[in-house]
Amino acid sequence: MTTETMNRSADVLVIGAGMAGLSAASSLQKAGRKPLLIDKGRGIGGRMATRRIGAASFDHGAQFVTARDPHFEQILKNACAAGAAVEWCRGFTAEADGHPRWRGTPGMSALARYFALGLEIVQEKQVTSLRPESDHWILSMADGETWSAGAVILTAPVPQSLVLLEAGGVPLEPILQQRLSSIHYERCLAVMAVLDGPSQLPPPGGFAPAKGPIAWIADNQLKGVSSEPAITLHATDAFSVAHWDQDRDETARHLLAAAAEWIGTGIKSHQVHGWRYSKPLQTDPHSCAVVCSHPPLVLAGDAFAGPRVEGAALSGWAAAAAVLESLNHR
Repeated sequence: MTTETMNRSADVLVIGAGMAGLSAASSLQKAGRKPLLIDKGRGIGGRMATRRIGAASFDHGAQFVTARDPHFEQILKNACAAGAAVEWCRGFTAEADGHPRWRGTPGMSALARYFALGLEIVQEKQVTSLRPESDHWILSMADGETWSAGAVILTAPVPQSLVLLEAGGVPLEPILQQRLSSIHYERCLAVMAVLDGPSQLPPPGGFAPAKGPIAWIADNQLKGVSSEPAITLHATDAFSVAHWDQDRDETARHLLAAAAEWIGTGIKSHQVHGWRYSKPLQTDPHSCAVVCSHPPLVLAGDAFAGPRVEGAALSGWAAAAAVLESLNHR
């Protein structure tokens, strides 16, 4: 142990309380470990996010959840039985695949809270670096605190995780460095608009235009999220990158004008949120990335097991399994 003052220690520290982090922590806890989740934000769930503007509510990140893995599907069914999720629809066009699309109820953030039940989570705490020391990791926080953990799972977007590793001088094998450095993400500017009346979108309230600056438009009232007419617009990656540093209100007006035929009514107010790491443009062939086995350090997230909420969950489970294997062999 160093002479540094340890403000807190943890059995396993999971950085990031999105789907990957929540799944990893839950799996570790069921295995008898004592995970601690830490997130720099005020809320949990990452892109499973819901926001209110007055009486209107918006899912402005992930819009729904699908399941191909039987275990994950059963968890979603359990969430439905608990009142935390509901089936939204089975597709948005006549050619849809017919698989259920689940949403949180009343919004996506409620589903995140369901996955977080029973987990210890510290919010508004940002990690700035981590480094190995003997049989544990030392983590430095933005507020000057220093924490200790026997194992760490990083679930932040890969570029952010690489910054943390570099700040702590953690070496990477060349092949792993190449794998991780090749992962890039789409950006997404999301517009949330409160409407004067119902939109022109047909049920179930979701649509992906084939061209133009809009990748997705959803009617939160038709979806069952909002008691008032409210739409969410997701800009394409190309548009978002081109307009990222421009005035957000001007950008919102541009997108709302492009969506006029689907809105079909007046706009009372709007807000804009920028998702810098919206969706991985490519995924790693492995379900997680083991940086170090002794002491364990593993990267997880939707850039590993697939660019969906389910992929993040599967990656979190894989990361937890890798940590448990290392700890059990210690």
